Amino acid sequence: MDVVFDEAAARVLKEEEWWFESEEGSLLKWHWPIGLLYDNHSISLSTKQSASSSQVTPLRLILHLASPPTDKLLLSPSAESCKQAFMGQMKEADFIRWGNTKRMTGLRKAEQDGLWEGIKEHNFDEYWRVASKVTPTTTPTRSQSPPPPPSSTSMHTRPPSADPSTNGGPDRDGPRSPILEDGTLPSRASDHSVRPLRPDLRPGSTHTLARFLTTRLPLLFPSPESGQSNLACAFIQGVPAPHDTEMAWLGACMAGADGWVNVCVGLQRDGAARY
Repeated sequence: MDVVFDEAAARVLKEEEWWFESEEGSLLKWHWPIGLLYDNHSISLSTKQSASSSQVTPLRLILHLASPPTDKLLLSPSAESCKQAFMGQMKEADFIRWGNTKRMTGLRKAEQDGLWEGIKEHNFDEYWRVASKVTPTTTPTRSQSPPPPPSSTSMHTRPPSADPSTNGGPDRDGPRSPILEDGTLPSRASDHSVRPLRPDLRPGSTHTLARFLTTRLPLLFPSPESGQSNLACAFIQGVPAPHDTEMAWLGACMAGADGWVNVCVGLQRDGAARY
């Protein structure tokens, strides 16, 4: 801001009144990860670009210096507010995944602070040192396995209570949230979408992304029995997600730092995903 304003003008600015807006007029929520903001921006273009356009528009930001729409931003633009939102998301994900928040509340205060500090300071080894105690993994640790390299703890270690051999594994596939092109959250806006229940599956079958999308957004993702084509496509962490992907795998490998799998849903035109 020193480049734009002189010293006198800079003194009257209040950081707590700053807020960001995209060039298209979408408010950017402080507590959303930047990758999720960009994914949401990208899928929103699927209704605004022409069918022949394949160019991805950069996310251009407009910084406002006053009059923040607090009713839409939800949080004040402070590090403490973002920290509280992040920790709240971690605890919510912990409850939905395991049915309780014992793993999060069982952490020492220094460990809980370490989760946030690791993200804030880009010290991901510090983050995973603690996160590996509360998040699911893809494979259990074997006694004969070599020590995992730095930054990969989460993929090779499993909390004892999460090991299937202890009968303490999760009875859910992990917290997930579909996000539509206008930034709405249909899954988490309704109580029945986030209640910690195992989906009704036949013995031997798995809970897939296709089943989740058909259940939550049936108009966009009709059931295979209907013979209708999908009208939308799903993106997770910027990647078009195959619909036969297991939800448990997504929860272990594609969740964000807050423990949530954010599924962005964009329109599909002419048989191709618009992103």
